Amino acid sequence: MKEGKGGKVWKGRFRTPLHPEALQFSSCLCVDRRLYKEDIEGSIAHVSMLAKQEILTRKEADKIVRALEQIEKEIESRKFKLDSPATSSDRFVAEDVHMAIEARLFKKIGPLAGKLHTARSRNDQVALDERLYLKRTSTEIMESIRSLQRAFVTVAEKFQDVLMPGYTHMQRAQPVLLAHHLLAYVYMLDRDHDRFRDCLKRIDASPLGAAALAGTSFPIDRKRTARMLGLSNIVYNSMDAVSDRDVQIEFLSACSITQMHLSRLAEELLLWSSQEWRFAEIAEEFTTGSSIMPQKRNPDIAELVRGKTGRVYGSLMGMLTMMKGLPLAYNRDLQEDKSFLFDAADTTTDSLRMCTLMMESIHFQSERFTKELRSDFLLATELADFLVRKGLPFRTAHACVGEAVALASDRRCSLSDLTLPEYRKISKLFDESLYKLLDPRTSIELKRSVGSTSPAEVKADIRGWRKRLW
Repeated sequence: MKEGKGGKVWKGRFRTPLHPEALQFSSCLCVDRRLYKEDIEGSIAHVSMLAKQEILTRKEADKIVRALEQIEKEIESRKFKLDSPATSSDRFVAEDVHMAIEARLFKKIGPLAGKLHTARSRNDQVALDERLYLKRTSTEIMESIRSLQRAFVTVAEKFQDVLMPGYTHMQRAQPVLLAHHLLAYVYMLDRDHDRFRDCLKRIDASPLGAAALAGTSFPIDRKRTARMLGLSNIVYNSMDAVSDRDVQIEFLSACSITQMHLSRLAEELLLWSSQEWRFAEIAEEFTTGSSIMPQKRNPDIAELVRGKTGRVYGSLMGMLTMMKGLPLAYNRDLQEDKSFLFDAADTTTDSLRMCTLMMESIHFQSERFTKELRSDFLLATELADFLVRKGLPFRTAHACVGEAVALASDRRCSLSDLTLPEYRKISKLFDESLYKLLDPRTSIELKRSVGSTSPAEVKADIRGWRKRLW
């Protein structure tokens, strides 16, 4: 981005205006106009610092600040519209939000508006705007994550006595508490929250004052400007400050991982609400009908969460691809980063909200869980552990119980239907007490390890999350 005089970028260097189609192609106003608050906030801090450093007079700074505050109100009231590019000979008018605001400033206060850009480039200006946006948006996403965690804990508490089949490889494995399954998402989301919080440490630095790439000859105070903007540090190297987008990539990575967890949840809700499973019922408010089949109730919102995950991944890959070949320092390619940021942030925020609403209204079919727990060999591991406690090596015990499962499978009966002589034929270590283990609730109550599915552990876990999240 090259700078000019008199408020008209490049006017001194070029004799002809930018071709209207080239202006349309290069304009990003339709995307970056949502940064107007951050842009005005950064400009006010910048001009205030210029006055403090006596680069501008206090009177000049106050006039610029008042005009900027008026412009913000005009944008919010739609009196000043940041809409489509204008085919004007003033190249800066519609190129981006920064120049649109500067153009408005010139109309309000005349040539004095040109002093706002002293010791600043659009390069460090846009880098600052994005960091201010990311700081605010990350905080909002973190709160959305907390809301979804609270929804999970509430549902887990409501259904904390319900047992269900636990799965590995999409095959029934062992009985678990439904609450234990739901709390797994609370832990996933907690790591997501931590990722955004950790990303904030690197977002929380001001690039302003780096100018185009080399810094400035004016006696500015970069740290003062950072403090005025609520940023704890500065991006020290001026070339790095304007040319890297690693905090944006880190933010997109955090969005992608969060969205992945939401997509996994959506997939389970889709399976569980199907007629084949009938484990859960998604509220009607989050389902739709069919245009041709009157009986259909489709879980569209969950499907959309799953589908939109690809958009967030695409934003991350798009940003990484855009950055991979850029030499130092600023390149116009970087203009494209905002569409990636905004789309991923919006999609992640909306998906978190939809998942929260679905979880707050979901109903689980407890009787279905009970029925399914009686129809498979989910307690086989309990029999293997029984033999291990009798002194048999686990691998040998595993093989013995495998024989029992094969026998029951051939006879189309359950493990509890096999007789004690049949068990003792497999291993003399089996005795009458084995039948006490062939009960799902006994199975989970015997779990002793920290973080297990035992009722005591799950109850304590719910209590711990309630204390932490409320």
